[in-house]
Amino acid sequence: MSNGEQARDDLGRAALYMMLTAFFIPILNACAKYLATRYPIIEIVWARYAGHFIYMVIVFAPRRGLNLLVANRPFLQIARSTLLCSSTAVFVSALPYVPLTTATAIAFTGPLIVTALAPFLLGERVGAARWVAVVAGFTGAMIVIRPGADDMSSAGFLFIVSATFSALYQILSRKLAAFDRAETSITYIALAGFILTTIPLPFFWVTPTSVKDAVILFSLGIFGGFGHYFLVRAFELAPAPFVSPFNYLNLIGAAILSVLAFGQYPDIWLWLGAAIIIGSGLFNLLHEQRQRARRTSNDA
Repeated sequence: MSNGEQARDDLGRAALYMMLTAFFIPILNACAKYLATRYPIIEIVWARYAGHFIYMVIVFAPRRGLNLLVANRPFLQIARSTLLCSSTAVFVSALPYVPLTTATAIAFTGPLIVTALAPFLLGERVGAARWVAVVAGFTGAMIVIRPGADDMSSAGFLFIVSATFSALYQILSRKLAAFDRAETSITYIALAGFILTTIPLPFFWVTPTSVKDAVILFSLGIFGGFGHYFLVRAFELAPAPFVSPFNYLNLIGAAILSVLAFGQYPDIWLWLGAAIIIGSGLFNLLHEQRQRARRTSNDA
């Protein structure tokens, strides 16, 4: 098989993995939304990370053992993992108050927040065109949230907070990529989330009241584990500019589940705002791709 054929095969598998991610992640969020009206948020987040932690123990621990925890920047790893856990907790806490599609659309502001913070935390230059895209993206978020329109707006801003934590997590991920293996970084995420939620869990635990609730609670770790695994594998198999746009498939899955599971139909304002957010994100991605190609050409 030629290198070109291998590259095409890799792109095909990456696309398939992102489609699977777009299947598992909306289901994960739908299950969390269902449980969040019945059980403490800390219990739901714990179930999510417990499944992730068990997955890491089964898949990676037999091969690498305690070497998984050997990090060149352990404090940054802990800080990064705590940010992701906080993002998850805030996201889940706001889920009962908004449609699933709204939550997913606002979450897409995360990459735009990364762009806005990059000059201050990464020392990266952000040109005028990308700043316009950031402003446009947040305008789209405000269209989705519609401040003052109803009680949803307060919960909508919580998703902005969640996206900000996620953006800070992504920025630390960039810093750590040069120092630690991906397996180590993923292990820290699972371990930190599991510990942070297990410590307070006895004070909040509510035993599931039905077999259905118990199965859904247990499934959080499965859906989250598979969703995260396929996401990581996709980025391993193909360049980020190819893989990243597939993230927006999550919005379609969220829209379908929002209707089928909760009877909540996305309105025209949601789609308009989501289109602006997605368009801004894609513009930033393509602009960055062109800039890198230009720098590579100049260095050649």
